Amino acid sequence: MERRTRVRFAPSPTGPLHMGGVRTALYNYLYAKKRGGDFIIRIEDTDSQRFVPGAEQYIIEALAWCGIIPDEGVDMATGKVVEEASERHPHAPYRQSQRRGLYRKYAEQLVADGWAYYAFDTAEELNAARAAAEAQGQTFIYNAGTRDGLRNSLTMTEAEVAELLESRTDWTVRFKMPQGRIVAMDDMIRGHVEVNTNTLDDKVLWKRADELPTYHLANIVDDHLMEITEVIRGEEWLPSLPLHYLLYEAFGWQDTMPKFAHLPLLLKPVGNGKLSKRDGDKMGFPVFPLNWKNSEGETYHGYREDGYFPEAFVNLLAMLGWNPGTEQEMFDMQGLIDAFSIEHVSKSGAKFNPEKAKWYNKEYLRLKSDEELALLFEPILAQHGVSGVEHDYVVRVCALIKERATFVADFWDIASYLFVAPTQFVEKDVNKFWTAENKAMALEIAGLIKTIGLEQAEQTIREREWPMGKIMNSIRLALVGASSGLGIADILGLIGMDEFQRRMEVLKK
Repeated sequence: MERRTRVRFAPSPTGPLHMGGVRTALYNYLYAKKRGGDFIIRIEDTDSQRFVPGAEQYIIEALAWCGIIPDEGVDMATGKVVEEASERHPHAPYRQSQRRGLYRKYAEQLVADGWAYYAFDTAEELNAARAAAEAQGQTFIYNAGTRDGLRNSLTMTEAEVAELLESRTDWTVRFKMPQGRIVAMDDMIRGHVEVNTNTLDDKVLWKRADELPTYHLANIVDDHLMEITEVIRGEEWLPSLPLHYLLYEAFGWQDTMPKFAHLPLLLKPVGNGKLSKRDGDKMGFPVFPLNWKNSEGETYHGYREDGYFPEAFVNLLAMLGWNPGTEQEMFDMQGLIDAFSIEHVSKSGAKFNPEKAKWYNKEYLRLKSDEELALLFEPILAQHGVSGVEHDYVVRVCALIKERATFVADFWDIASYLFVAPTQFVEKDVNKFWTAENKAMALEIAGLIKTIGLEQAEQTIREREWPMGKIMNSIRLALVGASSGLGIADILGLIGMDEFQRRMEVLKK
């Protein structure tokens, strides 16, 4: 019987969620929903020294903003990680720190079965071993080649081990990496991979000091207990795959081992390397979904606060490393679910293009209804001291200006003159169009516009062979504050003839 698809996103609350992490969550979500399966959020907070207050809630809020909604792991009514098992959340708790009682049993099972051992080496002893290796031009690896010369249960008597287990609190459980084995693995994106165990070290699996597992043990145990069928994660975990394969073997869980897929990196817009916060700082674009303030009080910009629509952000992320096999670029969430396949995820890194991010937002802005845009624009108007404007008027303005904008915040810069008369005028336009002669002609035509209408006034200009461009730009400058902007007919249709005449008074000065 085929197992129900179950995937998980398992972030660590060590800081704000990078956009690369959001993409990992998105691909897991799309994969699960495409197959009618479950998407689970699990918080991997076993690294107690790197825990950052507020990071967990940031992760949950960021995914909710993106519309990446878990089936298990988070109570969406409260926005909190579920701590107690229930019919809907049978695998709770979903924080690894609250599952800490589970892991020692599995670590000691590995010791009993000969797949792991107790290590008592102090930090000073390990540093000395590294220094000795470096002095000989070598790199120290704690494995079959060195473990027999170190302080562990493989080199000590049972009595010595029992005494140290009782008296010391700084010991660890290390995996006993087999010697000279070829680990053959299959990755859903990268294909078949083989690694010789002689190149691998004996990773720490469990630490007595805080009674917490490392990532390697915790994620294997939890993935097994939570019946995860596919592990879709970043390529930085690819070097750990041989160990994880061997852990499934050590526990006898090969038949239920999930399939693995390692996603490509998000790359810098220019140059080589992984996209980082520093790239965003230098080039002026966000790398986080939401704003984040660190412990020093520095604020890092997020896509939400910078005015991006969540659907634009999600669409952008989906296309960074995946393609649908067609020329289509615009997908809503359901469209992404329908089109997504892990086979179309690239092996190579995806270079981030900040201008493409803006393009997506511009396209989604155009798809919004005028009514929706007006509701988003009205708080911005209030921030600029504009009040008492009828909602229908704002809707009409949005209909005329949305093709010119990338963000709703642009609306004020584009069309403030439709709400308040300009008090400043572009100097180069003033020098070019507001000569005494042009002003006189523009005032006369303005009077005609009021009496016979714009079309007839323009016909008069043509009949008199006056300079159409100079006159109309003089009028537009009085209306807008610049020689650019909406067509005069559109402006008149919005502000009305009385306001038009009031703004023409500036031509008399």
